[in-house]
Order: sequence, then C-alpha cells, then structure tokens
Amino acid sequence: MARPTEISSEVLKGEKCFDSYLRCALHGAALTVLGVENCGVISHAPQGCAYLVDSAFSWQEADWTKTETLCTKLCEDEIVHGGEELLARTILEAKELNIGALFVLSACGPEIVGDDIVAVCQDLEPQVPFKLIPIECAGYRGSQYDGIDIALDVMLKKLVKDSGKKVPKSVCLIVPHANANPTWMGDLAWVKQTLSQMGIQVVATLTHKTALSKFDNLSSAEASLLLSHDAGKNAADYLSSEFGVEQICREMPLPIGMSNTRRWLLELGERFDAQEVAEKLVAEGERMVAETLRRKGWGVSGESLEVRLLYRMPVAIIADATIGIPLVRFLFEELEMTPELICLRSSQPRAREILEREVGDLGLDPKIVYNADVHKVRRGLDEVRPEAVFGSNVERHAIEGLGIPLIFEVVNPMRQFRLVDREYFGYSGILNILELIQNDFNDRWRSKERRYKARW
Repeated sequence: MARPTEISSEVLKGEKCFDSYLRCALHGAALTVLGVENCGVISHAPQGCAYLVDSAFSWQEADWTKTETLCTKLCEDEIVHGGEELLARTILEAKELNIGALFVLSACGPEIVGDDIVAVCQDLEPQVPFKLIPIECAGYRGSQYDGIDIALDVMLKKLVKDSGKKVPKSVCLIVPHANANPTWMGDLAWVKQTLSQMGIQVVATLTHKTALSKFDNLSSAEASLLLSHDAGKNAADYLSSEFGVEQICREMPLPIGMSNTRRWLLELGERFDAQEVAEKLVAEGERMVAETLRRKGWGVSGESLEVRLLYRMPVAIIADATIGIPLVRFLFEELEMTPELICLRSSQPRAREILEREVGDLGLDPKIVYNADVHKVRRGLDEVRPEAVFGSNVERHAIEGLGIPLIFEVVNPMRQFRLVDREYFGYSGILNILELIQNDFNDRWRSKERRYKARW
C-alpha cells in the first residue's frame, strides 16, 4: 500500500498502476513464518487480510496438523478503540494450543492507529507456555519481498543464538520460497540433493518445514546459500556480520540452464573441497540432457518445435529476479534467442549488479525495467514488440492486440495446475523448461473460439 499522494501523482502521469504482480508485506511475512513447523500465526487484522495468510499457507504447503492460524478479525470500531485489548484476548485464548511459538503479524489498520503489538506480546509472554514473536509488517511497508525481509530480521534476532562452534561443511539455505516457480519446492529439493551428494550438511532452511529448534543451531553453519535474487540478502548479511556465516555463490545467477548450473556447482565444489564430485555432477547432468533431447527428438522431429524457429528470435522476459536473471544466459547461449526486454518484479541492488554484469558479458543491450507492474510491462511490450514472451498468465492477456505470437508461461501465476513439484534448477530443470516451451508453442495453434452448439 503506497502513500496516497505518491500514487495519485504517478497515476496521473501514467507512470504507475495499481495492478501489481506482488502482494503486500503482510503476505511476505506470512510466507516466511508459515515455513516454521509446530507454530501458530495470529493476524492482527481485519478478516479480509487473513486471506493473505491463507494464501501463504498454500504457497508453503503448510500442514494443518502442525500449524495453527488465527485472526483478531478487527472491525472499524475495534481498530480505533480496542485493537490491543482484542489482540491480548486472542493470545490468551491461544494458550491451550500445543505450539512452540506464536507469531503475531500486524496489518495496516492497527499500525496506522498505533497498536503496539510488541508491548502487548512483552506483557503477555509470561502468561503463555510458548514464545511470542511480534512482527510489524503492515502492507504499506512494501511488497511481499519486503515482508519476507522484515519477518526474517525479527526471527533471526529473536531466535538465533551463538553456538560458538561451526559444523564442518555445512550451510543454511535462505528464502527458497521467494521464487516464482509455482512448485519451488522442487528447486529446494534439487539443492538439498546436490549438497548431500557433495557431502555438505544443511543446518537449517529459512524457511520451509523448518523445526523451531533448528534456529538454535543456525549460527553453527559455515556458510549461507541464498536461493533468491528477490529477498533474503539482509538475512545473509546479518548471519555473516553477527556469526561469521560466509555467503557463497553470491555474485552469480541461480542454477538455471547449462552454463549457470555448471558455474554454480563448480563454485560449490571449490568452496567445500568437492571439485571431483562437482565435475562428475556437471558431466553426468549435461550428458543426461543431451541424451534425453536426442531420444525424444526435441527440435528435430515433425511433432516437436523446430529449434531453427527460435534462432535469434527477439524475446521478452517478464518474471521475478530469481527466475528472470538466469533465464537471460539460458535463452541467449543455449537456445540462441535474443532477450530485448527484461522486466523484473523487484530491484535488489545485488540482483541489479548481477543482471547488468550478465548482459554486459553477453554483449546484449536490452530494455530493462525494475519493480515492474502490469502497466510498465504492457508499455514495454508495446515499445519492443518481441516475437515471444517468457512470463506468466498475466502476459498471455497483456500481449493481446500487440501482434506478439508466442507466450511461454514459466512463472506464477500460470494456467497449468501441478501436483508434482517440477524444479527449474539443475539439469532436470532444463528439461522441465523445454517441456513448457514445447507445450505452449503447440498451444498457439488451438482455436480461441468456443462453439456451444451440439455436434449431433
């Protein structure tokens, strides 16, 4: 939620719209705390804002048997006159829950009128059998990425202790959930499997199905691995400055595509003295991709997309930075397409540096848009007029009337429903992306008209 004066001036100038790809900071904080098991979450908010928490519950695939969600369900009178009293009453009613911690998230209304959730939690903590962790994350504080950083900052300062010793060859994984792959759990699983093959122990994941006790040993990790270009940098910096947790693979894109995966694996192998394992993973992975494409006839047979159709095709990338930045090299080097428009949903300083270094190394000169909303994307597409767009279902509608023939849905929201997690990271991830390209290419030829009369 932005300030009204700023919104009105930008809208009048045609520089901003209300139709964003991202939700507010409350949603981002909920995304993060719901990744902790055996805990509860109170939304100090009107009932409508609680739906953001429900959405975050689904994104984390939280377990109803291990996570409790509550809401103070504030109405207008309660927000103005009795918000703190209602919050205190709700916390005391939750004391019978079998949980290790209760996260208290505040929405815009209570924060605007000055409800002090921190003071309420301090007063009530001696009266309840669990930890109370207040997080001031009103929607107007920023996007969901800001909410992720706000929640992590509070959680780390409240829960992490200095263990005094390091676990050899260990890492903590940071914000795997700040990823627009609809089944980002597949990416996280690939990372964990790869680390295990290299003999690297994962001390904790911030956050996904993370036990509360994992925070006690978080400082014992030798290194941190940031799994997003959109959020989490502040958490990595805090762990580095307070507990000496080294940040690794920090200046490169995430492992999407042949080149990026190779660089990422070799960097890990060098840091943890597992070069032979890393080189073996690279060789086996690249061989698997090549053999699979050859056997399936991708780009060769009459039933599949011919690679020559992609050659030097001007394309647009509309995505979060986590997926969008590594896609640049993947599309240019490996599919020989030409990114001419890159629209990212965030603008983290380090992510900008990585992207600008990538396009410089590749000799590209695309139009780049940070903090993209639908209006900026539509205007960029109208100016550049690429032949294909790598984006979401939003862009499927945004390209209407622009004469852009191809749309490949690779990021959330997308039309396809998935029951099985499909990673984009690593070598199987390459095949998953190529499969998406193939299916969406074929979908181009489907009729857009519906006939409702019977055929008999």
